[in-house]
Amino acid sequence: MSHATPQTILVRGARIEGRDATDLLVRDGVIAETGAGLSQAGATVVDADGLVALPGLVDLHVHLREPGYEASETVLTGSRAASAGGFTTVFAMPNTSPVADTAGVVEQELALGEAAGYVHVQPIGAVTVGQKGERLAELGAMAESRARVRVFSDDGFCVFDPLIMRRALEYVKAFDGVVAQHAQDPRLTEGAQMNEGAVSAELGLTGWPAVAEESIIARDVLLAEHVGSRLHVCHLSTAGSVDIIRWAKKRGVNVTAEVTPHHLLLTDELVRDYDARFKVNPPLRREEDVLAVREGLADGTIDIVATDHAPHPAEAKACEWAAAANGMVGLESALRVVQQAMVDTGLLTWADVARVMSAAPARIGRLDGHGTPVAVGQPASFTLYDPRPSRPFALEDLRGRSKNSPYLGRELPGEVRWTVRRGIPTVADGAVLDAPGALA
Repeated sequence: MSHATPQTILVRGARIEGRDATDLLVRDGVIAETGAGLSQAGATVVDADGLVALPGLVDLHVHLREPGYEASETVLTGSRAASAGGFTTVFAMPNTSPVADTAGVVEQELALGEAAGYVHVQPIGAVTVGQKGERLAELGAMAESRARVRVFSDDGFCVFDPLIMRRALEYVKAFDGVVAQHAQDPRLTEGAQMNEGAVSAELGLTGWPAVAEESIIARDVLLAEHVGSRLHVCHLSTAGSVDIIRWAKKRGVNVTAEVTPHHLLLTDELVRDYDARFKVNPPLRREEDVLAVREGLADGTIDIVATDHAPHPAEAKACEWAAAANGMVGLESALRVVQQAMVDTGLLTWADVARVMSAAPARIGRLDGHGTPVAVGQPASFTLYDPRPSRPFALEDLRGRSKNSPYLGRELPGEVRWTVRRGIPTVADGAVLDAPGALA
């Protein structure tokens, strides 16, 4: 476990969730005071003039690749990337090797996160053994383990068998868990290369139809309603999916949904150059879908933003389109993309950003003490973000092991200046610290 101790920090002039400037005093890992003209002898003083203070961001959908795929990412490198993006908590997907389908593996992941110390790494357990969709994994044992798993997903694979999905939804009710579904009908997407539409027709690439996502979501909200359980929909990407979630919520179904930053900003037009950085699952969709998911996030139909941070080694992307791996890294760019797509367009306020990128994901993941507001008596986990600068996203912005970002060279606003986790700085003056709390 990281041995850094919480520090006394005096933040001057921060705009909490975009409101009027105030000072923050952090002591013993807790926000001790807020107000004007605070002082504290011996405190580390941070000039936050013009900076927005947001709760430490929480990402419900991250791939850290360890154990088994350390060439792409490790818990340590992914944790550093998360800190650089303003995150203090990440949920780690189970598609590791071995798969996180037992108490032993999820406890190992938890311990790796504790040793790194940059963010809290909360494991997600697989729904089925080996993510093969055939029989339920040890859901109860993972829930009772030291990792206290509450989110279960076969991410990357749809739980396609409706009986298995029903049983999983019934099982997790016992400990208030949630099944997070990767909504993709495998039969409708065999050989699919990109979104099905005008661009795929022009390029002659096999299309990935919207209905492959929407049909699974429709089935699963009905199953969740039938058994009275919680369902979470991963990386929703189509206008039709937004409509189905809106309908389900009106019916009172206990369903939540996430959208990725890249589905809020990028479209299938980017595939025309066959640049594999833009190959992702679900695929980049049409402009109409981008506008629909923005609206869904703005009106609360979609509950959260989650990155689906998916690191790959260079050779997995530096090849022909058909052979390239799906996925994009997204931790370092997430807040900047959300500012461009949602805040600068007037669709969300900074208070809304705090909700969709911190409070709501922690609540869905049933993780107490995370996603807490920047307020007196709360854990001192926050990020100080400067929304004013604008510059092209660059390789130097990537702090993880992989470089497969779709934003390289794209002009993005904003910059994370500080990240503090329970009173321990992990990012200071825009630089990820060599070790948590290791201020010069």
